[in-house]
Amino acid sequence: MAGQSKKATKKFEKNRLKATLEKRKEFAKIKQRNQVKAKKKARNAKDNATSSEPDIKSLKENKRPDAQEKFNGMSVDQFFERGFELPEPDMAKRPVKKTAPALQTGKRKRDSDDASSENSNGSSGAGDQPFSDEENKSVGQGGTENHQGDLDALAEKDPEFYKYLKENDAELLDFRGGELAEVDQLSEDEKPSKKQKKNEKAPNEDAVAQDREEEDPNGQIEVTKVMVSKWETAMVERQSLRAMRRVVLAFRAAAYVNTDDGKEHKYSISHPDVYHQLLMLALEHIPSVLRHHVPAKESSTGKVRIATNTKKYRTLTPLLKSHSAAVLHLLENLSDAPTLKKTLDSLEPLLPYLLSFKKVLKSLIKSAVDIWSDTSTTADSTRITAFLVIRRLAVISDTSIRTALLKTTYQGLVKGSRVTNPHTLPAINLMKNSAAELWGIDPEIGYTTGFVYIRQLAVHLRTSITQPTKDSYKQIYNWQYVHSLDFWSRMISTHCSPASNHSLKVSSDSPLHPLLYPLVQITLGALRLIPTPTYYPLRFQLTRSLLRVSRATNTYIPLAPSLLEVLQSAEMTKPPKPSTLKALDFTTALRVPKTYLRTRTYQDGLGEQLVELMAEFFGTWAKQIAFPELALPPVVHLKRWVKTVSASAGTKAPNGAKAKSKGNNKNSRVTSSVTLLIQKIESNARWIEERRRCVEFGPSNREGVEGFLRDVDLGDTPLGAFMEGLRRKSEEREKMLERAREAERKDRARDKEEEAEMDVDAVDIEEDADDE
Repeated sequence: MAGQSKKATKKFEKNRLKATLEKRKEFAKIKQRNQVKAKKKARNAKDNATSSEPDIKSLKENKRPDAQEKFNGMSVDQFFERGFELPEPDMAKRPVKKTAPALQTGKRKRDSDDASSENSNGSSGAGDQPFSDEENKSVGQGGTENHQGDLDALAEKDPEFYKYLKENDAELLDFRGGELAEVDQLSEDEKPSKKQKKNEKAPNEDAVAQDREEEDPNGQIEVTKVMVSKWETAMVERQSLRAMRRVVLAFRAAAYVNTDDGKEHKYSISHPDVYHQLLMLALEHIPSVLRHHVPAKESSTGKVRIATNTKKYRTLTPLLKSHSAAVLHLLENLSDAPTLKKTLDSLEPLLPYLLSFKKVLKSLIKSAVDIWSDTSTTADSTRITAFLVIRRLAVISDTSIRTALLKTTYQGLVKGSRVTNPHTLPAINLMKNSAAELWGIDPEIGYTTGFVYIRQLAVHLRTSITQPTKDSYKQIYNWQYVHSLDFWSRMISTHCSPASNHSLKVSSDSPLHPLLYPLVQITLGALRLIPTPTYYPLRFQLTRSLLRVSRATNTYIPLAPSLLEVLQSAEMTKPPKPSTLKALDFTTALRVPKTYLRTRTYQDGLGEQLVELMAEFFGTWAKQIAFPELALPPVVHLKRWVKTVSASAGTKAPNGAKAKSKGNNKNSRVTSSVTLLIQKIESNARWIEERRRCVEFGPSNREGVEGFLRDVDLGDTPLGAFMEGLRRKSEEREKMLERAREAERKDRARDKEEEAEMDVDAVDIEEDADDE
């Protein structure tokens, strides 16, 4: 039966509850209206019966036919509508009844004290005097209290209807008049010092008078430097809430100075110096005043606690929301880097007070991420400041906000990496390194969000393989996909490395370590999706990402086969065509133009990349006790390739003619570099064999195997020294390219300036010709 009753109740709530409450509400209104009418009629009849005989007698004695004619033909209702308009002599002769006080500021009963209210109306009928300011204030307070009392009574008499109003129209129940005006009430508690009382006579009246003097024809108050200076003095010396309220209103008008937000602003700003002064005042001192009145306490774990249940915090909430909305609107329209950085700096101390406002935080996260992910126009210092705001919010926020923040950050990273060139690549690397830090603040949430997005990458790769179309590979072979894989490799390398995280004994202790295996599988599948020489640069990009993960987590990833596959391709075995093309920048290229294929320039670049990556791969395991066995198969392949491409072109055939060798690439530069790599690998293998002859443990001793040559520096190994030399050479090459790019940018800017000057001169010549 309980289940049936519960089901019927749910059915009633779903289908008929709203209509029932509406009918009950209408019925209550009609009933109340009828009760008021009945009480009014009864009261009128009673008053008419008690006062008719003395009035008639007094009229007969005084013989005033004018008064009698005045009330002839008038009903009782009309009489009471017009009020007690009796002649003054009669009012003087009639006995005066004792009346209740005219006004009471507390709660009053609606069904009682009717006679006293009528007497008060009668006493004021001879000459109605307007209420004073104090009486108006008391009336306003009484009205508010009466309204609140009615709401409390409604909650007791009809709780269902009160619950319905609370769910569907909470604004009717939240009856607080003039929230911003309560700030002035709080400001009354500000007690200035005796010296300030002597020197400052009625400062509020002076400010009001000045505001009135500066009003423009539209009713707005023109902000001046004197006003801003007074506000600054009050906020700095007295931490004045009243001054902060005026600054917030003026700052909002300044933020929307060139846009129409559909609201009328109290202040207006027309002078640029005043605008700048007001902007600096609001951004610098509003957070300090807020901290003074509502201090935030931060624990050792980074959690921030604020007394949100106090009256002062509830009163300051509208100001805080208004100021935050103005700051966010200002961020969307600012273009000046220093001002943008200053605005972001002012947001950081406000973050603890905004944790209760989810909607405001959502807009704040979006604005900060947009600035952080703008790699084309925003300066690096401004982007770093935006990231500090994001990181601060991630530290002090709860789980829901942190999850939304990580998702928005990743989406901004993917969006900002769409365009990759030598000018935007440093900014993109800054984005990836900084975003990777966020995933370590809460590893549990970091694992959840990372798994979702890595799985999304796997779905794209599977779709491209299982449902191949003409352009299906483009979902994988683009900069956004490559940067996404590289970002996850950086994230795992940062938080799963025992070298960077001393709390980890091994990399598998990190909650983020389970993401390593799917990431490696996806990356290996992506780099072999299209095994053509056109996309060898993309293969090298992904290989570097895997090398980073392998080196940081001490995890073996078989990368030698994919590199040897490039070495065995026709690009590296057949003779190249001579070319005068400039060297290809493999760091900012995913595919090679057709003009580079089978050229000497491209072959030289492939040889350098292969030797560098092979050295990095073997250098990662240069101190491992099993290095000789690990290096043996690749060394055999490398020697076979050198022998093939170095076959003498002058070898004579049996008939005496010269035999043509199809494997000779005639590129001694690449051949010599590969030969040197083979020598270093073999030298390192012999070095390991010499040292492992002295060990006294077997392969089953895991601790002994992992501790082999742990205290030896990588640079002391033959292969490690060779690898460091290649790194220095690569860094020097990058510096030369950067200097060339910088010179190119300067030449381009100079050309644009010259073109602009030529255009101006041409316009001046045309104007002179027209004048003549």
